[in-house]
Amino acid sequence: MRAIKRPILLASKSPRRSQLMEQSGFNFRVETRDVDESYPDTLPAAEVAEYIARKKAKACFDMLRENEILLTADSVVILNNKIYGKPADAEEARQVLNELSGKVHYVMTGVCLKDASKEVSFTGLSEVHFKELTSEEIEYYIFNYNPFDKAGAYGIQEWIGHCKIDKITG
Repeated sequence: MRAIKRPILLASKSPRRSQLMEQSGFNFRVETRDVDESYPDTLPAAEVAEYIARKKAKACFDMLRENEILLTADSVVILNNKIYGKPADAEEARQVLNELSGKVHYVMTGVCLKDASKEVSFTGLSEVHFKELTSEEIEYYIFNYNPFDKAGAYGIQEWIGHCKIDKITG
């Protein structure tokens, strides 16, 4: 595998994405901008994450320095063709986690890489098998992990991922 020598601009507020980039040894810097994450109602659920990643790349392209590659991403959780983004508050997080409890859902992560001459985007898919969550476990998770910046109201790398996920495929 050929190493990427060009610097990367990671346009993401996600601490997990920064951590992954750092642990992978990439030369990168982080700069962010608030971007409207809306999408057309007619867009198929499987295309939403990549659509938003491309939208973020377009909005952040002017922050790119010479020779850098812009990296943007977005994740959505999908259950029965319903898209779960970031919950607005504890009540919405509670509702989402109750709906995901004991079910298999999909996490789709759209990625966009862009420089001055080229844009490449793609979507990764993971199938996630959740165990049943009790109301006490949901309350514990919301209170201790504040899942308001996470699609589907949870982070796989946190307590809920370690204790309440049976299997991940993809």
